[in-house]
Amino acid sequence: MIAKEGDWLVVEAVHVGEKRRRGLVLGVRGQDGAPPFVVRWTGTDHEALVFPGDGCRVVSAEEINEATWP
Repeated sequence: MIAKEGDWLVVEAVHVGEKRRRGLVLGVRGQDGAPPFVVRWTGTDHEALVFPGDGCRVVSAEEINEATWP
């Protein structure tokens, strides 16, 4: 998984009742865009160092603006 500042990390809901989450990538700590990422989560503004796993994907700012994201 590769990201750059300004991309979005999207975490799909894994369990019933959970919602999809997204966070703005503020920084990339790995080499050549690899994780971990510094992410600010929408809704809470909480910033965290994230090592994305299954159910995660990176979406560009252009893609996020063209779609409806809860």
